[in-house]
Amino acid sequence: MNREGLNSSEIEAPVGPFSHVVRAGDLLYISGQTGQRSHTGTPIGNDIAEQTTQIFENLKAVLRTVNCDLSHIVKVTVFLTNIDDFAAMNAVYAHYFDLPYPARSTIAVKALPLGALVEVECIAKVEDENTSDGSERPSL
Repeated sequence: MNREGLNSSEIEAPVGPFSHVVRAGDLLYISGQTGQRSHTGTPIGNDIAEQTTQIFENLKAVLRTVNCDLSHIVKVTVFLTNIDDFAAMNAVYAHYFDLPYPARSTIAVKALPLGALVEVECIAKVEDENTSDGSERPSL
C-alpha cells in the first residue's frame, strides 16, 4: 500500500511521531486535533465550545493543505473527557457541517493530551486527482 503523509504549515507541528494527514488511495486520515492555537500550540482555555471551535478551524487548515474542505469529511470521531459536554460540543459541531452530515462516533475518555477537553479526528474522501476548476490536486 502506498501511504503519503503531510503536515500543515498553518498549525503547530505534531507533538509526536505522526502526520497531520495521511493519504491512502482516495481517503485522507486526519489525526486527532485538540483546541490548540494555530501557531503557538498552546491550549485554548477550559471552555468546551471554544476548544471545539478551534479544533474545526485547525481541521480546516489541515484540509486546505490538500486542497480539500470540511465537505470532504465522511467520518468523524469525537473524544470528550466529560460526556456532559456533549450538547455544547454538538452545538458548535452543527455549525461546521451541512446535510448530509458525516457519520460520527462520540466517545468519553478519561484524559486527553495537553489537558484538552475534546479531540476530533476524521476521515475524508478525495474525489479525484483534479480540483473542480480542472487544475491538478497537489500530491501529498
